[in-house]
Amino acid sequence: MKIALILIAGLPLFTQAATVTFNHDIAPIIYKNCSECHHPGEAAPFPLLSYADTVKKAKTIAKATHARLMPPWKAEPASYPYRDERRLSVFQINLIQEWVKAGMPEGTGPAPEPPKFASGWRLGEPDLVVEMPAAYHVPADGPDIYRNIAVPLGLTEDKWITAIDMRPSARSVVHHVLYFADGKGMAHERHEGKEPGFSGMRAGGAKFPLGGWALGGQPHFYPEGLALSCPKGSDLVVQYHFHPTGKAEAEKSLIGIYFAKKEPARKLTRIQMPPHYSLFSGLDIAPGQKDFIIRDSYTLPVAIEGVGVSAHAHYIGKQLKMTATLPGGDVKTLLLINDWDFSWQDRYFFKDFVKLPKGTRLDTEIHWDNSADNPRNPSSPPIRVTWGEESKDEMGSVSLMAVAQKESEVRILRQDVDQRQREMAREKMATDPVLARKVMKLLAE
Repeated sequence: MKIALILIAGLPLFTQAATVTFNHDIAPIIYKNCSECHHPGEAAPFPLLSYADTVKKAKTIAKATHARLMPPWKAEPASYPYRDERRLSVFQINLIQEWVKAGMPEGTGPAPEPPKFASGWRLGEPDLVVEMPAAYHVPADGPDIYRNIAVPLGLTEDKWITAIDMRPSARSVVHHVLYFADGKGMAHERHEGKEPGFSGMRAGGAKFPLGGWALGGQPHFYPEGLALSCPKGSDLVVQYHFHPTGKAEAEKSLIGIYFAKKEPARKLTRIQMPPHYSLFSGLDIAPGQKDFIIRDSYTLPVAIEGVGVSAHAHYIGKQLKMTATLPGGDVKTLLLINDWDFSWQDRYFFKDFVKLPKGTRLDTEIHWDNSADNPRNPSSPPIRVTWGEESKDEMGSVSLMAVAQKESEVRILRQDVDQRQREMAREKMATDPVLARKVMKLLAE
């Protein structure tokens, strides 16, 4: 005991914490979580690739990270960790605050090398780069525009796509896009009017969905062994949702496509809840209504593995949630977004596939805030909001990307998901003639 006391007595009662510096503490945070968007050619308004870059915006960074506005990662921690998570820890946020308060010292040790983006593509050089055949001219104002623009891919054999990245030339007017493969290779011959492409929501009947991109979305590779089919001879159909911003723009995108090395052994299925972005769920929100809720439930007919989750709503969406209640009663959170932002939409892949047994019940709950208290409400004063394709209309759903645990049961899963969607649509349209006319109009496009 005496020896211990002597050793302790020999130490100072207080030790001064090491100074937080850019080179040692801040650079690793910035380069890992911010530089991917904050470099030349990307959407972010300024680069963050050096000490000089970061010092210029240090106070802005401190405010944005403290408010958790940046980096843009809307999903709360769930029951299963996500891959490539960009959420900063409390410790990292506090380090940034301390660094700014200390006068933003650079430090004497060597800084880590900033990430390289030599190709301009966030996932590296694509296997195929596709340029839209001509620019589409988006007027300064007017209603939202849905336009399909197609281009032949020149594929001489079947391919499987594991990632797509997009580089819009007029990013501000492109709200989102959906990608499709037209296996007949005929979509590029279809034209309407003076502008390239054709209108409508059905992508010219293209039957091979290839995912999409929305504001705030980051490109991702599908997990190893998963990819989407793109038959030989296909056209790529890009379905644009343009949102006029008050300034006329010309949009001519570059799209980078990444192919899997071999045909995937397992097939992806999307379980969207509610189906069709709540088209058949009675989405009708009164002006001033602070918490409008739509819920949906679905029981799995086979055992699956969850690959990832995504969500979609418009301006007044507030909270989106998906849970899984296992047959034994345990409830697991798959996705929870407490502060939805129309400008930041992403997909969240699980770090490891999530095994969900047959009989698991999936539940979704979507909240909208149509009150004047919602700072993202585009209407002042608030107006009635119903389901629609315009940005000021609303939609809402949460989707689970999954594979059947047994590949032999993929057809059972897909047929059950499709049947559920058809039954919901049939039941709602039979009792709602206004909705029935709206759906028939959409199908006619």
